[in-house]
Amino acid sequence: MYRFLLTPRWWGINVFVLLAIPFCVFMGSWQLSRFEGRVQDHRAATEQAASDRHGAARPLAAMLPVDKSTSGRRVTASGRYGKQLLVPGRELDGKRGFYVLTLLRTDSGRALPVVRGWLPGKADPAKAAAPPVGEVTVTGALQASETPGDNGVSAQGGLPAGQTAAISSASLVNLVPDRLYDAWVTLDRADAGMKAVPATAPNGTGLDLKAFQNLGYTGEWFVFAGFVVFMWFRLLRREVEFQRDAALGLVPKQEDVSSPAATV
Repeated sequence: MYRFLLTPRWWGINVFVLLAIPFCVFMGSWQLSRFEGRVQDHRAATEQAASDRHGAARPLAAMLPVDKSTSGRRVTASGRYGKQLLVPGRELDGKRGFYVLTLLRTDSGRALPVVRGWLPGKADPAKAAAPPVGEVTVTGALQASETPGDNGVSAQGGLPAGQTAAISSASLVNLVPDRLYDAWVTLDRADAGMKAVPATAPNGTGLDLKAFQNLGYTGEWFVFAGFVVFMWFRLLRREVEFQRDAALGLVPKQEDVSSPAATV
């Protein structure tokens, strides 16, 4: 009854199934490994951020450029505060507010964006205390330039003068006359009644939408593998039923009768 499995049509079906199932399993396993890798990166970044809070601060120049190994590390920089900007739409402890961002002009001739703290409510220059006057030394966590639209960073345009949606050299270059570092610092201790802004994990190490997309793709590939197996058994069952009915004379037993497997 199962001799039909040796026909050219079923040879093609069987070869397809034997190739499709390992391919789906391989792709599902690969997507799962991508998700597990992101989880591991997130765990490592979280542990690094926790250890960096107690580590010794190093000079800013020694920690540039910012990458996964230096993001979140404590750095020090000296200079004089200059232009101050507000970064609206930022959350802290479940509340909506804004960052107070001040440019620190260093001896190198470039300016370092420094987040001096966070304040609740709508961005209002009157709420933000003026920066200290004279030469200052700041200590805080080094951060990479933000990318608008990623990790909750607003891509909003048309903000009032004195505000910026993202803390990045690309966004700030049109707002300030200074040459900028491609990095920023969030102070360990906020100034003048503001709350300190905690450091964030480096880009690509968080459990963001892309990470859960990998997990979703994992499920899809394993579902595809199961669907291939289900369809093979369905075709096999219909073929067996067709052969049984033909043997009982319930359907014409002719060589030109089409098999149900060809019509599914």
